[in-house]
Parts: sequence; structure tokens; C-alpha cells
Amino acid sequence: MWLSSLSEQQRHAALRLAHNVVVSDGILDPNEEGMLDDFRREMELHDVAELEYLELDGIEEIFADRRSRMILLLNLCKLSYADGAFEIEEECLLREISKTFDFSEDDFSLVDNWVKRVCALEREGIEMMESAT
Repeated sequence: MWLSSLSEQQRHAALRLAHNVVVSDGILDPNEEGMLDDFRREMELHDVAELEYLELDGIEEIFADRRSRMILLLNLCKLSYADGAFEIEEECLLREISKTFDFSEDDFSLVDNWVKRVCALEREGIEMMESAT
């Protein structure tokens, strides 16, 4: 969501941070892999095959404005729910990113709540499509 509006530098960093989230719980779920592929498509980063861990030091300079920071946090949070569970390791990493971006606990809760509702709506849409066949 809105990843295509990020700069090229932000896109590459976002993909690496997405990788950080996916591997943080030690399990690479097929749904997470699929979502990483969706990120690649949306950001037009098809040629990026190997993803490396990205240190958080300095990400506030790459994502310098609130809008790009919010885009990143929303997408990383959604990625955390891709396997159906918001694991503690993923939550800790996202809270650390949120803190680095100077987001409040209320901001983080709003993002988390919004993402949960989006995921529920997507599941509902899938169920409607499946019942139509």
C-alpha cells in the first residue's frame, strides 16, 4: 500500500526492512514470501533477489518525513500479520522502528488497529469471492 510513492532509496530500504520483519521470528511462512513478492512488484524491485538485514541506525534519515514513515510502518505491520500471527519478535522490531520514527504508543496502536481491520476486510472479500463460485 502506497509503497510506489516512496523514493528509490526508500524502496530498497523498505524491502530490506520487510525482510528483517519476516525473519525476526525465525520462520519464513509462504504467505510472508508472497507478500514480499507483492512488495517487490509494487515497488518495481523485481531484480532484487538477495535481501540482507538492514540495521535500524540511520533509517530515520532515509524515511525523513512522517508520510514515508507511516507508509513503511503500515506495510511492515501488515506483513507481520501475513502468517496469521503477530509474533512477539515482529512486534518488538516494529515497536523499535516506531520509536526510531518518533511515533507515540498511540500512533503504534492506531496503525496496528487499522491493519487488523484491513486484514479482516481482505479475508471477508476473499470469502465472498470463494462463495460466489
